[in-house]
Amino acid sequence: MSRIVSLDMLRGYALVCIMLNHMPRGALRQLTLTNFAIYDAAELFVLLSGFLVGLVWMKVERAQGRLAAQWRFARRAGQVWLALVLGGILLALLSRGLLELGFAHSAIWNEYARWIIDVPVGYVATLALMWMQPNLLDVLALYVILLALAPVLVPLMLRWPVAFFAGSVALWLVSVPLNAALPNQRVEGGLLFNPFGWQLLFHSGVAMGAFRHRFMPVLRRHGHEITLIAAAVTLYSLGMVTLWRFGGDGKRLADIMWHAVGTVDKWSLDLVRYVAIMAASWLVAVPLAGPFAWMAATGPGQALATIGKGGLVAFVACVLLSVLGDAMMVSLPDTALARLGVDLWTIAALWLAAHVWLTIKARRDGRLATD
Repeated sequence: MSRIVSLDMLRGYALVCIMLNHMPRGALRQLTLTNFAIYDAAELFVLLSGFLVGLVWMKVERAQGRLAAQWRFARRAGQVWLALVLGGILLALLSRGLLELGFAHSAIWNEYARWIIDVPVGYVATLALMWMQPNLLDVLALYVILLALAPVLVPLMLRWPVAFFAGSVALWLVSVPLNAALPNQRVEGGLLFNPFGWQLLFHSGVAMGAFRHRFMPVLRRHGHEITLIAAAVTLYSLGMVTLWRFGGDGKRLADIMWHAVGTVDKWSLDLVRYVAIMAASWLVAVPLAGPFAWMAATGPGQALATIGKGGLVAFVACVLLSVLGDAMMVSLPDTALARLGVDLWTIAALWLAAHVWLTIKARRDGRLATD
């Protein structure tokens, strides 16, 4: 998967999917990724994040050296941690404000709204220690851990890639008991997004970004065979989540397909989900690169790219808009038109938040360049 022009569009689509998926009454949530594949926007977000880490790491290391790359991602881990803490505070305050105004919502647990007022120090402390990860923001806790370890692990990957991925797979195989042993406020223990499991997908993305010039020419020599396998995996994934809609026969076939692969657990990154998104990444990067580049050049594609480039600001905005959109749908008439209107409003608001942030960032960078 090389640096494709649709990369930011896909990141934006992932954020829009995350937002819409957490508005239970939304109309457009029927168009999100989880309706067409066994994986969802979380896998897409983590894979693309890893890919960008690989791209940026190699660029910085070539230009400024390894220490500069290590410092960049150590700093980035701190920025993501800060976004997790501030986002958790804003999420709780928004929920509290909505409840005070009489707007019920189910996108998040309402206890956050009570804790932020009744025990503010304790609430912020549990966020800062990552003892608690509010729902909708929990993937950021995973991202903090992965980025914090990147300055140590990425050099090991670059030096001994085969041994590194053997270790990564071994860690994934024992990820469930390891995660359960992590101290956390969850009854089950550990993080919701198991870092010992999800590291495999993240590091696969890092490798795709870092080694693409080395392994893509080799893979392209077998491109026809890989494309056939990837297409078969993708069609199987599509069948698992869609066939149940086509009457009794479709449901029976879907049941057979599900039974063939067994239980598919998202939170520890099941092998089926991993294989499915890796297959899809090949299709997007190689046989479908042209169509995706065309989509990225359209108006909607460029709007999604703006959201994708919005980074942490766009992520926190998508979480807050999920809660706000959910509250709006509860208070409005339960009609398809009203739900569609709220969906479109939240998408436009997310684009605006990303656009404003990118404008501010560009002006700031411009001032720094002239100093």
